[in-house]
Amino acid sequence: MNGKGVVASGLYLKARIIPIPKSISPEAQAALAVGRVERPPSPPATDKAAWRAHIAATNAGFLAMKKAAPPPPARSTLTEIGKVPVYVGEPDTLPPANRDKALIHFHGGALVLLGGEPVRYFAADEAAAMHGKVFAVDYRNPPDHPYPAALDDGVAVYRELLKTYPAHKIAISGVSGGGNLAAAMVLKSRDLGLPLPAAVGLFSPEVDLTESGDSFQTNHDIDTVLHGSLADSNALYADGHDLADPYVSPLFGDFAKGFPPTFVQSGTRDLFLSNSVRIHRRLRDAGIDAELHVWEALPHAFFGGAPEDRELHVEFRRFLARVAGWAKP
Repeated sequence: MNGKGVVASGLYLKARIIPIPKSISPEAQAALAVGRVERPPSPPATDKAAWRAHIAATNAGFLAMKKAAPPPPARSTLTEIGKVPVYVGEPDTLPPANRDKALIHFHGGALVLLGGEPVRYFAADEAAAMHGKVFAVDYRNPPDHPYPAALDDGVAVYRELLKTYPAHKIAISGVSGGGNLAAAMVLKSRDLGLPLPAAVGLFSPEVDLTESGDSFQTNHDIDTVLHGSLADSNALYADGHDLADPYVSPLFGDFAKGFPPTFVQSGTRDLFLSNSVRIHRRLRDAGIDAELHVWEALPHAFFGGAPEDRELHVEFRRFLARVAGWAKP
């Protein structure tokens, strides 16, 4: 190590405390003050029985939290589209400009968690936040249904909805692992010859399962939601497929062949910040209309009810108004 703290493999840092900044809302400060949410370690990818138990426990905890929370001003119902279960969310008030629009949404959960009943709540939450009709895909999950099951489900839903909505009336969005599927589904649909949707929203997207970006190191243990690598769940999802395959890690896709206008979101404390920065750069280099929005001190995905969370959805609605004719916020 030299006098500037540089070692052969990188930069050496002394132990330090990361303070809660005053530059964010009191609600966001309170969310960060909770500290890192402690979770049991993920099972190894080879232990499918342990994964089933881990998924069941995580989903049950999420459902208990959502059932105790006030419901949003929206409703959701379960249907089947393209032989895939889909929860259709509809807000109590639907602006006229949004009545002929559809948003296909892919929920988060590291491509493994929060399928089934939790998707009912995601559909209603997204419908209320976006002031539009949401088709939340209950895509299949590992360990019983690894890649490409979830991707195939997304393409099937999109293909079927094209019979009801023209492509320019459909937008796609996804959070975290769902952001992976949102991007991969568009790439796969394009390569299959389907028309491109009007817009894509990628929220703290898990678009690089190789975890090669800088923030996987710089925000390690700083992100209070995702503390570190998701290598075990990534391996479980990929099931032996190349993690750098563009349909597995859409960051490495060929966007020059065509891709819709894209809204990309992250936060300065997000473990996936590099994912957002890099895919935005890839899109811009390919000449795609793309916006990158980075929120101050935000960890992975959302603060959980802070004003910044509402601002995030307002920005995406503003983007959809600009590129896809949705109602202005």
